[in-house]
Amino acid sequence: MTLDSVKHATETPDTEQPWSELGLKQDEYDRIREILGRRPTGAELAMYSVMWSEHCSYKSSKIHLRQFGEKAPANDALLVGIGENAGVVDVGQGYAVTFKVESHNHPSYIEPYQGAATGVGGIVRDILAMGARPVAVMDPLRFGAPDHPDTKRVLPGVVAGVGGYGNCLGLPNIGGEVVFDACYQGNPLVNALCVGVMKHEDIHLAKASGAGNKVILYGARTGGDGIGGVSVLASETFSDTGPTKRPAVQVGDPFQEKLLIECTLEIFKEKLVAGIQDLGGAGLSCATSELASAGSGGMRVELDTVPLRDATLSPEEILMSESQERMCAIVEPQYVDRFLEICEKWDVIATVIGEVTDGDRLEIFWHGEQIVDVPPRTVAHEGPVYERPYARPAWQDALQADDANKLPRPASAEELRAQVLTLVAHPNQASKSWITDQYDRFVQGNTVLAQPEDSGMIRIDEDTNLGVAVATDGNGRYAKLDPYTGAQLALAEAYRNVATSGAKPLAVSDCLNFGSPEDPAAMWQFAEACRGLADGCLELGTPVTGGNVSLYNQTGDVAIHPTPVVAVLGVIDDVTRRTPVAFKDQGQLLYLLGDTKEELGGSAWSQAVHDHLGGLPPAVDLEREKLLGEILISASRDGMVDAAHDLSDGGLVQAVVESCLRGGNGARLVVPDGLDPFVFLFSESAGRAVVSVPRSEELRFTDMCGARGLPATRIGVVDGDAVELQGEFSIGLDELRTAHEDTIPALLA
Repeated sequence: MTLDSVKHATETPDTEQPWSELGLKQDEYDRIREILGRRPTGAELAMYSVMWSEHCSYKSSKIHLRQFGEKAPANDALLVGIGENAGVVDVGQGYAVTFKVESHNHPSYIEPYQGAATGVGGIVRDILAMGARPVAVMDPLRFGAPDHPDTKRVLPGVVAGVGGYGNCLGLPNIGGEVVFDACYQGNPLVNALCVGVMKHEDIHLAKASGAGNKVILYGARTGGDGIGGVSVLASETFSDTGPTKRPAVQVGDPFQEKLLIECTLEIFKEKLVAGIQDLGGAGLSCATSELASAGSGGMRVELDTVPLRDATLSPEEILMSESQERMCAIVEPQYVDRFLEICEKWDVIATVIGEVTDGDRLEIFWHGEQIVDVPPRTVAHEGPVYERPYARPAWQDALQADDANKLPRPASAEELRAQVLTLVAHPNQASKSWITDQYDRFVQGNTVLAQPEDSGMIRIDEDTNLGVAVATDGNGRYAKLDPYTGAQLALAEAYRNVATSGAKPLAVSDCLNFGSPEDPAAMWQFAEACRGLADGCLELGTPVTGGNVSLYNQTGDVAIHPTPVVAVLGVIDDVTRRTPVAFKDQGQLLYLLGDTKEELGGSAWSQAVHDHLGGLPPAVDLEREKLLGEILISASRDGMVDAAHDLSDGGLVQAVVESCLRGGNGARLVVPDGLDPFVFLFSESAGRAVVSVPRSEELRFTDMCGARGLPATRIGVVDGDAVELQGEFSIGLDELRTAHEDTIPALLA
């Protein structure tokens, strides 16, 4: 190939360049030329194209994401916020916890196993780069129609990828979701979350400062896989002699990542790095430009020193490659030998590829010839910002007017009973144990709660029993009906799930999955969801610490349901006081906390029984959510409840069935005065939970609820081996278990 050097680019301003094939718009290409004062070299064009892609630059979403900073609540626990690899929260006793959720949606449709596996690997490295030891992962997943043939291709591969990579790393998978809907048929959502733990003094940031400090690339060799994988497929643009098509989806090696983790943690322990960045989306283009941009100087890189798996790679391909299991560290010269020694001990390849300079440019050389000379901020942080037009879609009014509350309801006790069984057997409400049993939930020995509990919980100090809980939630059906309310309902449910287990919610990470930003309707959904989430976090006092945006999730003109996935992290002082969902002891009293209203829009009942989506989602009362959370946390800490389960998808009956099956005990329920049995069972009013209270604690518990103004209604007792609604029906636990547990294996057989 002919090397496109800086000098040559300056001398040949009229040379045609493949900017459009790389996903750039005419005005973006013109802006690059304006920044540089000349046309870009091929390597520079490669860097700008991947770094200015939607995935890396957030060019369509930035103006809306700013609300998370502008409306951020005051929170003393927040140590590192938006802008770093992941947010960091103070959880007490000198510990800090970092967590983040990201997407790997499009790669997982193309190649389900590797797409999902490398999604896990990438989020684990984000957490590692903050200075933390990764301690757990979670996986919120969305698939197409459960009976569609392609779901049988995508789902098993994704599940195997999530489990295979996480299990090999020795990280417990403690929670997540699996949701089916035809809207995700060509666009499954594979979101991955990781939690890490460190001491306050161990926090590391992604910056390159200190002229003369060395830039060390370490981990796996760089290959041709994943070139433009998360940004733009442009693998055959630059070279006529290389392979005609390289795989767009990264290929993961969890055993290499495990070595990288332990190697990096030992390097951290000896305080050998001044700055660090993982290599994920946009690979070396991202790592070098972001480190230089966040630092106080410039950077010079000798690209031909990068260890390769494929000697045919062009400089552009090396810069764009998203090969996995790689990190980039900034190291003071006196520590380089020790750094390399530790890498050799762990059998991790490490190479000095450059150094920090006292200038203000990112300069990259290839066999002595300069191929990149750019201001690093223009690559990493000053990309295009679009104010995309957005408008409430014309069909929104009709969708909301199609009220789910008017759907035909069961006309007899027999129909009511049958619809309970239909609900608990629906793929979205059925047991996901076929999936979660493929994940190791208890490796490392510190898992306190894992799915199907309301939140995952990890002990982080074996002496004091300090722990953290995390829950992820998101209901695309609610968000389709009203994206502002839908985002707040996702936040409220995750907040409630954390509180139900006994932990105090502290902070939020989000993964915002939407259609094309060039569609005004999809952009309106995104804008409304961001506004709802920012307003909700401000009211709940839980700042957004970071997250991810995934756009262009649509097939043709048909977008997925707007799906804001919200992760809430909470702290619990003593994990031995946590509250599980299982009804463990017969004779305990069942109390319903909160108000039940006739709210069925977007409900699981409307989907399972009528295949219907319409109306308005449940109303949100965040003050009530805070009060409910405080009651649940106090009751857990003081031993007033033995079990608690939040009410969300499927309403009361779904929660009761799950708690009964989990504990192996039945329940006798009584409909409260003035409430319709159908509404009692299936309403999805927010701000509610069901708890089992030992008889000895009933007075203390009800006095607390009364004093705080939280409605607490006695609705039954843990008893027998059936779920019985007095005067209506009884369903044995064996029949419920068959309905609940047989659905997913039958679908995927």
